[in-house]
Amino acid sequence: MSALLSCSTVDRIPAELRPLADPAELRPRIVHFGLGAFHRAHQAVYTEAAAARTGQPWGIVAVGPRSAAPVEAARAQDCLFSVTDRVPGAGRTRVVGSVLDALRMREDAARIDELIASPQITTITLTVTEKGYTRDPATGLLDTADPDVAADLAATAVSDPAPMRTVAGRLTASLAARFRRCGAPVNVVSCDNAAGNGAALAAVVRGFAEASAWPDRDALLDWLAASAAFPATVVDRIVPASTGADRAAAEKALGVRDETAVAGEPFRQWVLEDRFAADRPAWETDGALVVPDAAPYQLMKLRLLNGSHSLLAYLGLAAGCGTVAEAVAADWGERAVRRFTGEVTASLPGGLDVAGYVEDLITRFANPAIAHRLRQIGSDGSLKILQRWLGPLRERGVTPMLVLALAAWVNATRPGENGGQVFGTADPAAVALARCWQHPDKVVTRLLMTIGAADLAEDRDLVSSIQAHLPALAAGRVEL
Repeated sequence: MSALLSCSTVDRIPAELRPLADPAELRPRIVHFGLGAFHRAHQAVYTEAAAARTGQPWGIVAVGPRSAAPVEAARAQDCLFSVTDRVPGAGRTRVVGSVLDALRMREDAARIDELIASPQITTITLTVTEKGYTRDPATGLLDTADPDVAADLAATAVSDPAPMRTVAGRLTASLAARFRRCGAPVNVVSCDNAAGNGAALAAVVRGFAEASAWPDRDALLDWLAASAAFPATVVDRIVPASTGADRAAAEKALGVRDETAVAGEPFRQWVLEDRFAADRPAWETDGALVVPDAAPYQLMKLRLLNGSHSLLAYLGLAAGCGTVAEAVAADWGERAVRRFTGEVTASLPGGLDVAGYVEDLITRFANPAIAHRLRQIGSDGSLKILQRWLGPLRERGVTPMLVLALAAWVNATRPGENGGQVFGTADPAAVALARCWQHPDKVVTRLLMTIGAADLAEDRDLVSSIQAHLPALAAGRVEL
């Protein structure tokens, strides 16, 4: 068995595959919540490149919010890990050294406080998934009724509290420690895949501070308003769960064993709103975009990337395809994406490189090394299509590909033999959607009503156009 990747074995790796910046020369400047594959294949890569290209010692201390296993695995390798670009044939592998330490959120709470309270830490980043924000779905604000949030708030009333259970509690408590000890400004950067992520994170932090029992909470809130920046961001890179084959490929390339190897598509994107309160890495030296407003880029991603993904999912499932690459390789696949994006582009603001973005989409979708399952993409459709398709439809009117897309989704809501949906997709509204099929002559109208699109359900021309596509789709034919 090969030796394990670590600082003591990194010199066995071919020089061109070693970290761009020597970890020994980096210093903790960023605290990151979330030790998953996406962070390691995305922000950690950008940060290491920025450190190497500017000569500034930007290093990351990563915090594992839940499981101890990722923290222990990272520590066993001195936090070194490899990232492989998945492409047909042999992938491109390189070791990344920007993560300097890994901590557990509850067990290492004192160390996290110490770091964030230090002026040497200027930036905090997060990839904790939307669930990690513990927000009330109805309001988008901190869910103070959540048992873990409630326990964390109760802890603010005692002098020797138990460690915080939630990211919202730990982050806000550590920011409070910074306010009390040094008061230096700080950037708090959400890198989770959600629209308006900066404002959402700011609302959660402010909500926790407001509901706390800290006697200086009003002063803390004033400091947060003046000295903490919460820029909006857009992040993108497909990083599937690592497999044994990924680890074997990394070991073959490196000559040492990497139990924390990650692999993703070559494409990556990071758009950041230019609203910072403190120093940050020059992420733009590695291709990140720092822009006045991230919202147009978020809309482009939602309507072109996510919208096309849903289109390919439902058309591909009808045609018997299993992955995005199989769907786009079908004789109708690329044409469908180009026609769809051409229609939806009219709903986007100006100033975006839409043509280049679409070409990147085609290349990404066609990559057979990324086995992105259509069944996964097609799940939760009753929620996804509201944002991805119905906005352009309402803003720009009925267009042929949006009609076909809706018809493909309608077809995919058919009840299957085992009580689920016909193609095995999951949906929180599956039972209600299945009931709509008890009235075949009114199924389209009832489905649109069920997902909250009553205005579209009343559009007789739209409904009849959708219905006209259903026989072909049910027979497995995609007719553009």
